[in-house]
Amino acid sequence: MSSDAEIRESDPVLARENDPEYRANGRKALRAAIGGFFVDMYDVYLPVIALAPAIAYFIPDHASKTQAATLTALIFAVSLVGRPIGSIIFGVLGDRVGRRRTTVWVAAGFTVCTGLIALLPGYATAGWWAAGALILLRLVDGVFLGGEYTAANPLAMEYAPRHLRGLYGSLLNIGYPAALGFMTLLTMLILKLMPSGDADAAYSVWGWRIPFAVGFVLSLMVFLHYLRSVPESELWAASENSTTNPLRALLSGQNLRNFGVAFVTSTGAWLILDGTIGVFAGHFKKLGTDHDVVNTTVLVSAVVGMALFPLIGAAGQRFGRRHVMMAIALFNLVPGTIAFGLAIGGFESSLTVIAGAAVAIVGGLSVFAMITAYIMEMFPTEVRSSGYGIAYSLPSVIPAFYPYYMLWLGGVMSYDFTPLVILVAGGVFLLAGSYISKDLRHVDL
Repeated sequence: MSSDAEIRESDPVLARENDPEYRANGRKALRAAIGGFFVDMYDVYLPVIALAPAIAYFIPDHASKTQAATLTALIFAVSLVGRPIGSIIFGVLGDRVGRRRTTVWVAAGFTVCTGLIALLPGYATAGWWAAGALILLRLVDGVFLGGEYTAANPLAMEYAPRHLRGLYGSLLNIGYPAALGFMTLLTMLILKLMPSGDADAAYSVWGWRIPFAVGFVLSLMVFLHYLRSVPESELWAASENSTTNPLRALLSGQNLRNFGVAFVTSTGAWLILDGTIGVFAGHFKKLGTDHDVVNTTVLVSAVVGMALFPLIGAAGQRFGRRHVMMAIALFNLVPGTIAFGLAIGGFESSLTVIAGAAVAIVGGLSVFAMITAYIMEMFPTEVRSSGYGIAYSLPSVIPAFYPYYMLWLGGVMSYDFTPLVILVAGGVFLLAGSYISKDLRHVDL
């Protein structure tokens, strides 16, 4: 008996991971998923980074700063509401018809939505219909984006060697800070060439469309890459049609218990996200912070986040996902909240805003270096797309309405400091969910 045959008999998982063709397919899936998540996060944060300086284009001249900030946040939040809808629809499809085929469909969908947004008129031309169309397209876009990572990330992670899953998960999501950094640089460059301000400013009329047009091209590239080059998950193919109702299987037995734990943890992750980078641009614009300072803060945070993501993934592989997630929760609860509070209180000082807000934003970003591997390991292949996608996305719904929680909180405290309440709530949920979870880094997918 050959040594290869002995390996296949004694450890078929190891044999599969050592197969050159399998590893080459895994690299293709990983590269594609990194690109897909980059486009996903680029698209999600277009309103926060690129559209915030041009929000006057979509509102009447007499609108208040609070109304402008609330609309900016709503445009961001509505896509988060669409994501869980997409995760349910396309998560089931990913488990039933395949990860790759589903990813091709959703990539086509968000490519079209992003292109249409770049063509929208403003308030002067269409009144409130312009903002309404923007919000509707962002909602539909969110549905397709919710299907992107729901199908593409399990496809990549199912090729990941067991001892590298933490690193794979962090590399998948490194598209998050990378997209923030790229978009911020692009927006800063356009703002230098086209001034922003009122509804008639060059950036307000045309400049904001350029990042959306770039997003359209990037989305089209992802669609074509999955269509032509990325293979289907071999793990999914081997278990194809083992369950005809992924949702029923997900919501029963151990899968349901794991879903509950992931739901609590993900709720914390989204609250932290919304309380930091989600609120940052619109809120600090309302406070009076210069756009260049806001963009510089996001850029610094993105660069630091990109450097930290692989390190956090490696730490999760060595010390366990739950322990690292608990450490991230504690960071957000204490130094993150204090730093963000100092940034809000010192909004007139560029250095204070950049240093304080960057600490908080990096803390929020760090959760997403760990969460993909953390959730993915909780579910078997037959329901992994549904389980991961829904457990990651559905908890974003309630946190997505944070602009209105802030308005309510503004009645009992200073509105300026209301993001801190959102951030602290996120830290509590993240800590609780991580604490009650199990260390699954050594399980086979």
